[in-house]
Amino acid sequence: MDLNTFTISLLNGLSYGLLLFMLSSGLTLIFSMMGVLNFAHASFYMLGAYIAYTTSTILGFWPALIVAPVLVGLLGALFERYCLRRVHAFGHVPELLITFGLSYVILEVVQLIWGRSSVNYVVPPELSGPLFRLGGENGVQFPKYRAFMMLIAFVMLISIWLLLTRTRIGLVIQASLTHPETVEALGHNVPRVLMLVFGGGCALAGLAGVIGGNAFVTEPGMAVSVGAIIFVVVVVGGMGSLAGAFVASVLIGVIQTFAVAIDVSLMSTLNGLGMAITNETFGYELWKLKVSQIAPILPFVFLVLILIFRPKGLLGTREG
Repeated sequence: MDLNTFTISLLNGLSYGLLLFMLSSGLTLIFSMMGVLNFAHASFYMLGAYIAYTTSTILGFWPALIVAPVLVGLLGALFERYCLRRVHAFGHVPELLITFGLSYVILEVVQLIWGRSSVNYVVPPELSGPLFRLGGENGVQFPKYRAFMMLIAFVMLISIWLLLTRTRIGLVIQASLTHPETVEALGHNVPRVLMLVFGGGCALAGLAGVIGGNAFVTEPGMAVSVGAIIFVVVVVGGMGSLAGAFVASVLIGVIQTFAVAIDVSLMSTLNGLGMAITNETFGYELWKLKVSQIAPILPFVFLVLILIFRPKGLLGTREG
């Protein structure tokens, strides 16, 4: 791999990792503030992509960038107010079950409205094409839209940090988690605060759907395809740690992107790292696999290693 290809692969890995962070940040916020592990989070991501598709066909992409997250956030807030809040007092299992059921409801609604096949949600013309090329006219290129994804993710990260640490609203949100009685005594409506937190987390998932839906494919299976990886990111980074989710997202995005680009066998790669692997080691068929073929399972290998050696995650404070 030459330097140009390495640079573009690194940027592609960063952009994919930042999209994973956009997805996992809302789930992390909901869990850290409410203790709720939202199994329907990936479904809100899918819903954001479909709403953005419909909005973009009527008003264009830029209005969809605002409309879709707002609508998804409102739906999330309504779900918390009229469904999740009713089972919150009964513990984590009912919360998991009701969000798990919601994911199937959203899937069926999406299929009823938009059908079972993919929709033509495409990148806007002003963001299509390469941002720059490395290696001359026929060299490798970095798309404009990937850079746009990275920009939105960084703006979102800074905005969340400023909201939680530099505003009165952020202080009330954090105090509602640790000292709800005191916050109530000061005249704040704690259930309403938690409703806004849940809706805000869902809105972040909807924003990721707007950005990721046209970068990849908008179809009914998109929630399933990213659902597992979101929870890998949250656990690896540390349950409830926004900084941990950011680090884990970038690591997983870069590792997967480089693994996909490596078109050599697993045996050759490990031998190149100084490990003496032969045809007789655990069977020849295993070592004939190319690194690119095992790229999809690498995040889960990473997850297993984290759970063995650091159960609280990279930057987490909770065990498990």
